[in-house]
Amino acid sequence: MDGTLVDSEPHWIAAETALLGRHGASWSHEQALALVGSALPESGRVLAEHVRACTGVVLDPAAVVAELVEAVNVQVRAAVVWRPGALELLAALGAAGVPCALVTMSYRSLADTVAAMVPGAFSVVVAGDEVERGKPSPDPYLRAAQLLGVDVRRCVVIEDSPTGVASGEAAGANVLACPHMVPIPAAPGRSRVASLAQVDPAALGRIAAGESLDALVEV
Repeated sequence: MDGTLVDSEPHWIAAETALLGRHGASWSHEQALALVGSALPESGRVLAEHVRACTGVVLDPAAVVAELVEAVNVQVRAAVVWRPGALELLAALGAAGVPCALVTMSYRSLADTVAAMVPGAFSVVVAGDEVERGKPSPDPYLRAAQLLGVDVRRCVVIEDSPTGVASGEAAGANVLACPHMVPIPAAPGRSRVASLAQVDPAALGRIAAGESLDALVEV
C-alpha cells in the first residue's frame, strides 16, 4: 500500500524524523529508506534503539509505532496522493471481476483509511497488526490468499520495496515489482515495471500464469 498505491512513504519518513527530533536524535534519509517496507514493530524497535543509543532516552517501541501510525493517518486523511496508474488499475481489475487484497504493514486504522477511498476495490484487507510475522515473512500474503480462497501460486503480488518483494516471493506468489523509493534488482521470474500505468488486467493475467515482464529501464 505505502509506496505502491499511495505515496505515503514521505509521510512515514517525516513522522520518524519529527519523533526522533523531539527526543534529540537525528535521522538521515538513508536510515529512513532502510526501514521502507518493514513491519512496524521492527521499525519501532529500530527507532527506539536509535534514540537510546543517541541520547540515552528509553522509549516504548509500541508507543513509537502508535505515534507514527496516527501522524501518517492524519496526513493521508488530509490529502492522499495516489501513485501513477494505481486508481486506473484498481478500476480495471474491478471491472474485470478480479478479486484484490490490500496487504500492508501499516496498521488496520491506516489501511481502512485508504481502502475507504476506493470503495469495493478490495475484497480482503490484511494489515500489519493482524499477522504474527510481517514482511519479509510470507505470512501476510499467505493469509491474504487464504482469505480470498485462492492458490497463492496463481496470485500476483505488486510491491514497491525489496522487503515486500521478498515476502511475496517467499509466499510462492508471482511478484510484480514497481520500485518507488528503493531500487529492486532484476531476478529470475520477477516482473518489474516503472509505473502501474504500464500494466492492465491482461498483463497481470500473464504474470499470474508464470510469464515474466520486465519493463523497467535501469540507468
